[in-house]
Amino acid sequence: MTDAFRLPAEWEPQSAVLIAWPHADTDWGPRLGEVEETYVALVCALTRFQDVLICVADADLQTYAEARLRSNRAEMARVRFIEAEYDDTWLRDSGPITLVAGEGDERRFALLDFRFTGWGGKFEASRDDRLVERLHDAGTFHNSVRQSIDFALEGGAIETDGRGTLLSTWRCLHERHPHASREALTAQLAGWLRQDRVLWLDHGYLEGDDTDAHIDTLARFAAPDAIVYQGCDDPADTHYPELQAMAAQLATLRTAGGHPYRLFALPWARPILDQGRRLAASYANFLIVNGAVLMPAYGDPADAAAAAVLERAFPGREVVAIPCRPLIWQNGSLHCITMQLPHGAV
Repeated sequence: MTDAFRLPAEWEPQSAVLIAWPHADTDWGPRLGEVEETYVALVCALTRFQDVLICVADADLQTYAEARLRSNRAEMARVRFIEAEYDDTWLRDSGPITLVAGEGDERRFALLDFRFTGWGGKFEASRDDRLVERLHDAGTFHNSVRQSIDFALEGGAIETDGRGTLLSTWRCLHERHPHASREALTAQLAGWLRQDRVLWLDHGYLEGDDTDAHIDTLARFAAPDAIVYQGCDDPADTHYPELQAMAAQLATLRTAGGHPYRLFALPWARPILDQGRRLAASYANFLIVNGAVLMPAYGDPADAAAAAVLERAFPGREVVAIPCRPLIWQNGSLHCITMQLPHGAV
């Protein structure tokens, strides 16, 4: 690789979105029917705008998924299936982080294959850790090289503006690498991801989140000068102090040009409980695709208000709500199950 490579912003043109279809041997087994409805809705929405690559465990699962999608009128010409082994379906964290170089037909891609450890060893993840290698060896990606990096990092832990600024949470990276200093981690991330600077958030968390505060549940770039973040306006809620502190820190951050960011606060959904366990319902876990923003919806009155905020933050893009209440049972949401692939990568 050369220094011509860079990490694009999510709003830049995409070839496809990569997902993995849930099946009985994933952790979705006990609630497979519910989560399948979310996946069907997701693929139907995605194929309105671009292609979708769907990992399946075997040919039988592909046949089943195809039937479900056809019956719900997904645009199957935009769907491609890839057979691969996987432990679970959190492709944001087990999929490739893709750097790009060049333009047009000369565009090249570097697939950064960091270690996926099941969020610090919380879950078995050996098959997920090899997913990028398997997909690359199968010829899935165009004009690409894979770079294996022996360092634990998940895609949900980083945000970029596409112009050299990275946003992350200190809590997550420190949890993965407790003996590394902030200076050392800043230098490593900046080097691998081709960034000029790293902005660290020291506050923000969600109950029910087992990622140790992934940035994609808390604060997201909407433009080089704009950040959308998960707010909390209920002083009685246990999240209030941390999310208020996070909002205050976001207000102190400056763009590379030295200006304050335009900030968009997302509304706070009412607590969603599962057998007494609080689930992490964040509206910040949206997915940007070609011409649209897909928004997690939870069947809460705040869904409409969240859509209105995203419409202001992303003018000119359609905001499409995807029912994601089943996803948060496993502590993630919409962005967590997807990984975008830059234009030309497939």
